[in-house]
Amino acid sequence: MLSDLLPPALVNLLLASLQQTVTMVAASAVLSTLIGLPLGILLVVTAPGQFLERPVFNKVLGTVVNLIRSTPFIILMVAIIPFTRLLAGTTVGTAAAIVPLTVAITPLYARLAEAAMREVDQSLIEAAESMGASPLQIIFKVLLPEALPGIVAGQTVTLVSLIGYSAMAGTVGGGGLGDLGIRFGYQRFMPEVMIAVVIVLVAIVQSVQMTGDLAARLVNHRIARSRRSR
Repeated sequence: MLSDLLPPALVNLLLASLQQTVTMVAASAVLSTLIGLPLGILLVVTAPGQFLERPVFNKVLGTVVNLIRSTPFIILMVAIIPFTRLLAGTTVGTAAAIVPLTVAITPLYARLAEAAMREVDQSLIEAAESMGASPLQIIFKVLLPEALPGIVAGQTVTLVSLIGYSAMAGTVGGGGLGDLGIRFGYQRFMPEVMIAVVIVLVAIVQSVQMTGDLAARLVNHRIARSRRSR
């Protein structure tokens, strides 16, 4: 289909840009999960009334998360240029784009994970406490397993958002499909390139959404079976 729409040279360029986008999204997704999930846990367990209640810490952490979330991605990319240069050694290209992508998406994932964990029945946590479970045991044996379907669904939302952010990163030298669409589709007046980029992005988003929905259902069914077997 793409070979009918574009000449071979542009098809190769499209594939290279797709690889850059996949690299950016995959690396940012892994990093945001490694950072965002612990942040989400902290937002839950340090909230008032929870087993590691720390109201001041919770308030400060929540404020920082909200400040980053409320900053438009394009502005955030420019604002943290010194930080990006410090970590990546440059401010352009795929490697450099991973830094602002991770910074931008981590608070979103943290909030989604927090929301999933807040849905866990409080009586389960209280029961674990009454049996002498430690905070770590409550987190890893009650909170995370029970919230897993919501966490997986949140990961899907995060990936879809990352794909959109990665396209925006291309407008300021981040590479990937967004960069290809801007340079050829917009600046060189080649609408067929823009159409091809949109088709590929839509296909990626649909694939991620379907896979994420399936994973969430499978996890949910597994947890339901585990509860029935108790």
